[in-house]
Amino acid sequence: MQGSYNPYLVALSLLVAMFASYTALDLAARIGSLRDSRKRLLWLVGGAVAMGMGIWSMHFIGMLAFRMPIQLGYDPLITVCSMLIAIVISGFALYVVTQNEMSRTRLAVGGVLMGLGVAAMHYTGMAALRMHPGIVYSAGLFWASIAIAIAASWVALWIAFTLRHGEQKYVLLKRCAAGFVMGLAIAGMHYTGMAAANFPMGSICAASNGVNTSWLAFTVAGATLLVLPMTLMYSMLDARYDLQEFQLNASLEKANLSASLAEANERLLAMATEDTLTGLPNRNSLIERIENAIIVARSGGRTFVLMFIDLDEFKTVNDSLGHTAGDKLLQEVARRLLECVRAGDTVARLSGDEFVVLLEEQGGRKAAAEVARQILERMQRAFFINGTPLRMTASVGLAAYPEDGESVEGLLKNADMAMYDAKQNGRNSYRYFDAGMSEALARTLAIHRGLTEAIEQQQFSLRFQPKFSGARRQMVGAEVLIRWQHPKLGEIPPLEFIPIAERTGQIVPIGNWVIGEVCRYVRRWKQARMSAIKLAINLSCEQLRQPGYVDSVLAIVNAAGVEPDWIMFEMTETVAMRDVEMSAEVIRRFQGAGFDVAIDDFGKGYSSLAYLQQFRVKQLKIDRFFVEGLDRHGEEGYAMVSAIISMAHALEMAVVAEGVETHSQLAQLRRLDCDEVQGFLLARPLTARRFEELLAQPQQAAQEQDSRLRSRSWSFSRWSEREVE
Repeated sequence: MQGSYNPYLVALSLLVAMFASYTALDLAARIGSLRDSRKRLLWLVGGAVAMGMGIWSMHFIGMLAFRMPIQLGYDPLITVCSMLIAIVISGFALYVVTQNEMSRTRLAVGGVLMGLGVAAMHYTGMAALRMHPGIVYSAGLFWASIAIAIAASWVALWIAFTLRHGEQKYVLLKRCAAGFVMGLAIAGMHYTGMAAANFPMGSICAASNGVNTSWLAFTVAGATLLVLPMTLMYSMLDARYDLQEFQLNASLEKANLSASLAEANERLLAMATEDTLTGLPNRNSLIERIENAIIVARSGGRTFVLMFIDLDEFKTVNDSLGHTAGDKLLQEVARRLLECVRAGDTVARLSGDEFVVLLEEQGGRKAAAEVARQILERMQRAFFINGTPLRMTASVGLAAYPEDGESVEGLLKNADMAMYDAKQNGRNSYRYFDAGMSEALARTLAIHRGLTEAIEQQQFSLRFQPKFSGARRQMVGAEVLIRWQHPKLGEIPPLEFIPIAERTGQIVPIGNWVIGEVCRYVRRWKQARMSAIKLAINLSCEQLRQPGYVDSVLAIVNAAGVEPDWIMFEMTETVAMRDVEMSAEVIRRFQGAGFDVAIDDFGKGYSSLAYLQQFRVKQLKIDRFFVEGLDRHGEEGYAMVSAIISMAHALEMAVVAEGVETHSQLAQLRRLDCDEVQGFLLARPLTARRFEELLAQPQQAAQEQDSRLRSRSWSFSRWSEREVE
């Protein structure tokens, strides 16, 4: 039995196929652009339904275009099954083309499965006719239709994956062309499958009383005209909404970024001009304000005063209560300083506990002095830091423009010098800069400033003054001495810069540097297998006050890989007696860590047998005053030194006599059984290189030195005759 086709419905089926193909391409692009997994899933399901109904509509319009001389109808259940197959394969196709990658294997497998699904939809729809006898399919055309379905699916998947990104050029035109090709391929499969169907003569349609073809045509046409356009329109509107949302978010993000940049710029500006701890102007901002004040004063014939403020004993707060408490104290100090000035004045923090006040709104030197007195009075009021009351004092220096300086540098320098003069003369006071201030004060101030960079610029060096056995005349140790070569002031003696370093707290990092350098030399001498001798390092009271100082020293020594028994620490009698309990505890901890301890300058003023017994140090160094007394005071001097040596030996302490400068002093010390001697008669302080030469041949040096002394020569040993490097 032969059938015919309605050309209008055939053309309509082709249009539906192309429309469905274009819809599929648009859906693939829409789903591929989504990043929200939930929304992506909803679009995948909805797109599968719309696309599946489109393909299914094309199929049934093509079926309706087929005319037979008998009444045709469609089984409802089988018809629904064919539509479900179309929806499932559409969902599968959209899932495949919206993945990030399309490998050849995925394309091949996806094309085969989708092609078989399209063929299954078609032949399921044909089965909905329920023909008796059944439809006979031509094998060649049957397999050809399946091959066309698979090939069309491959092409459709590849095109959909390629055109899913909407930023391509002419993407709309490409999708229209691709939809046309895909529609022809799908229609080609359908009509090839229809051509493969043969209806035997006398066949009847058992489903002729099922779904009415007219009703089916109306339903399919409605689905085609409503579902697909609505899907495309909703896709377009949703894409536009997402674009607007993206633009809005981008605008908000840009606004937030701009706000963040503005905030960052404000923070950078604040960091560049403000002190982070107190919120006061920093050095850079202060210099700029002083420069402006100079311009205004110069043009208007006015004057202003610069005030340099330094807290007295601020380091004690940090050492006893910690840096957090010190920071809170500085914040309170800044607040009180602001209360002492007018709105037009400037309070700035330079560094540490140093503040500068620029008085532009005050009435000259007299008014500035009144402000200084007010600051000193407010500083003495109790500060409550973490519930602890603290009483502080300050030293203030003042310099007026233009009398005391016509530049920023000059004003700051002279105000600083005036402050230092106040600190030198009792503290808790203020001083105006005076051109008659001594050069000694200027030198002291230069030393104070120079100490901060001396370590970094490697201006310090060490000297080693040998100590010799009193009986055997062999070198048994050395005292480590520090030297400072200032780039402008030249060599500065320790007696000049050590007290300044102790007052300012700079002695602690300097002392740590000395210990580190000594360890470096000891490690080098050990590696060279030189003679092992003990090196004595002097300690100050400020170092002993540091919390956990012994532990920090031990950490330095251990890090250098040096044993503690190479090192002895010396503290003067004055330092040891200043805080006996603290000194005894420090000595005990040093000895427990393996270091030896000596009392230096013994007999200078605080001698006490009870305390000496409590300390139990390794060595006692007789002050040079008693050594000089051996020549100057005759038998009385001899008796004093004899008593000290006898007492020390009774307490099982070795005795060292320092400052030996004459042969008679040396001879008397040997008769008194003094354990060790040192002084210019025996050897001057040596550089590291000269001292290493002495270490390399100690026996020969001792013999030569003894020979010189026996010949009653007053010249120094050959090691001390060489100039210091």
